[in-house]
Amino acid sequence: MEIHYHGHSCFELRDGETTLLVDPFLSPNNPSAEATAEDVSPTHIALTHGHADHIADAAAVATRTGAECVAIVEVADWLEGQGVQNVHDPNLGGTVRFPWGSIKLVQAFHTNTMPGSEERLFSAELGVPVGTPAGLIIEFGGLTFYDAGDTCLFGDMEMIGRRHEVDVALLPIGGHYTMDREDAAYAAELIGARKVIPIHYETFPPIETDVGAFAADLAGKGIEALVMEPGSTVEL
Repeated sequence: MEIHYHGHSCFELRDGETTLLVDPFLSPNNPSAEATAEDVSPTHIALTHGHADHIADAAAVATRTGAECVAIVEVADWLEGQGVQNVHDPNLGGTVRFPWGSIKLVQAFHTNTMPGSEERLFSAELGVPVGTPAGLIIEFGGLTFYDAGDTCLFGDMEMIGRRHEVDVALLPIGGHYTMDREDAAYAAELIGARKVIPIHYETFPPIETDVGAFAADLAGKGIEALVMEPGSTVEL
């Protein structure tokens, strides 16, 4: 199977005829992405939360492709309001199963506001605060992925790792809006992941960081860092 990285927190898992797109944030909304909403054709879409930098292109892609979507119940309801028809609406702890695997929602510590105006995308005044964000446990292609979503470091990451033997963890490292690279390196130990892909960094000035230093920190802990450039693909 393959993982393709679009930059920020947007990536695709591909195996045979199945493509799972996570947190659709594509060009021109995502300054680091090469692909637009017209360039991707997922069979399934998963969302961690409703911030614009994770959901900006979700409705457009889903309505064009008919992809099945998985999102926490309030975000799922918003998608349906945007005309998306194939929507699954679990809450934290819920699992949606497919012939190819499953998507389970686990906790994340962050905020969750649907997009506001063009000028203030994250405004609780102009947008709509909804529920809680989530992390994702994804069983796909014979591997277990843990996308932590936007979150700070929290101790129950260790429990998530014990409950699910994580092959690949996708961890935010940019700081400011999420945990930083030092906390993410500690999180990788808690989770017990075999490989870690850093996400949610460099897209905007507040989340610039030293990804090389992060990779070196992980190497010192015996954990492999897969640092992917936007537009790149690796086979797992």
